[in-house]
Amino acid sequence: MASVIIPPMPPSARDDALHLYRAFKGFGCDTAAVINILGHRNATQRAAIQKEYHATYSEDLNKRLSSELSGELKRAVIMWMPDPATRDANIVRHALEGDVDLKAATEVICSRTPSQMRQFKQIYFSSFDVDLEDDLATKLSSGDHKKLLVAYISVPRYEGPEYDQAMVQKDAELLYKAGEKKLGTDEKVFIQIFSERSRAHLVAVGSAYQSLYGHSLEKAITKETSGYFFNALLTILQCADHPGKYFARVLRKAMKGLGTDDPTLIRVIVTRAEIDMQYIKAEYRNQYGKSLHDAVQSDTSGHYKAFLLYLLGTNP
Repeated sequence: MASVIIPPMPPSARDDALHLYRAFKGFGCDTAAVINILGHRNATQRAAIQKEYHATYSEDLNKRLSSELSGELKRAVIMWMPDPATRDANIVRHALEGDVDLKAATEVICSRTPSQMRQFKQIYFSSFDVDLEDDLATKLSSGDHKKLLVAYISVPRYEGPEYDQAMVQKDAELLYKAGEKKLGTDEKVFIQIFSERSRAHLVAVGSAYQSLYGHSLEKAITKETSGYFFNALLTILQCADHPGKYFARVLRKAMKGLGTDDPTLIRVIVTRAEIDMQYIKAEYRNQYGKSLHDAVQSDTSGHYKAFLLYLLGTNP
């Protein structure tokens, strides 16, 4: 469930465009007005506002926002403006440019459902004139992490709840033989199973592994793999089982200890606000005994804090 609160009778796109234009005029930007509008509009409404703004003022709204805002607030608002699939394509493209951000690319690719993946792959190609598979193959260093990501976005996977119990049992045994049973790890087996099996199948494999060997598949992955390959496998497995719990952990880690990992905090809140943030909020409270609202409020400040809280469906 989405967390963004949309007014029961929102203003027209023309009115929103006008109020944004007025917020930009004069000395300084009325940032509070900008985030109050954009933080309470869904993807369809934001697209209509952008279209109306350009038609009325002959100016690209995103470029104007980029020039008026700054810092983490700018990063969050610009990321928020597109629809979810376009946003995912933009995040992955940006992650593959310059100083490659493997953390962001891995999170987005390995946490999305097959249907979400198909959508953002199509947009990736239409926006950047290159297949995502080819971009990954070109820009990532060789290794098991690269092989897993390329396989994961290339192989179509079933999205239903059914699975073959006999195949589940076989996969659990294959993973054990490829990992804990032998000296070294046969990464090819892990790549094949994790890239080709449905979410329901992987969850069942995890249960079978626990029954057969007395500990979790997650523990085996932690023991047998490392680095971004480990992160990718764990993301796939945890999101197959419970995406809300996975993202609650990511948010907790981003705000734990000295300093805040703002890029991760922004990316998760912005990308999940229209998808399943209500479930993430519930999981966060269940796991850590504190609301996500309170955590964000204590770890951020100013208009940046206010905007993130709007996306969480709460007020500053």
